[in-house]
Amino acid sequence: QVQVVESGGGSVQTGESLSLSCVGSGFFDSRYCMAWFRQAAGKEREGVAQIDTFGTIGLADSVKGRFTISQDNAKNTLYLQLGSLKPEDSATYYCAAALPCQLGNGETILERTYKYWGQGTQVTVSS
Repeated sequence: QVQVVESGGGSVQTGESLSLSCVGSGFFDSRYCMAWFRQAAGKEREGVAQIDTFGTIGLADSVKGRFTISQDNAKNTLYLQLGSLKPEDSATYYCAAALPCQLGNGETILERTYKYWGQGTQVTVSS
C-alpha cells in the first residue's frame, strides 16, 4: 500500500523560509515521480514542483527562484525548501506520488499525473 506523509508546515513572517518533507512508503517501483501541490482557501489546488527518480525537475513559475525541490531516493523522501515567502504562498501543501513514472522536460505539473496523496500540511505566511 503506497502512502505519502508530509511534515514541516508552520507559520512564518514574510521573507522567511520553511522546509517541508514527505516520506513515501510501499513504493513498488524504483521509477517514480513525486510532487508538491498547494491549495489556498477558496482557490483550486495548483502544482508547485515535481521531480522524478531520474532527476527531472519542474517548478511553477510563481515559485521559481524561491522554492527548491529535492529528494533522497534511498529514503523515498521528498523535500521542498520554501524561501522568500509571501502571504500569497499561504496554503495547505500536499505531497503526491506516481509510480511507475518518468517526467518529460518541461512537463506541466498536473493533478492527474499523481495517484497517491498525503493529507496536507499548512503553511501560513503573515505580513
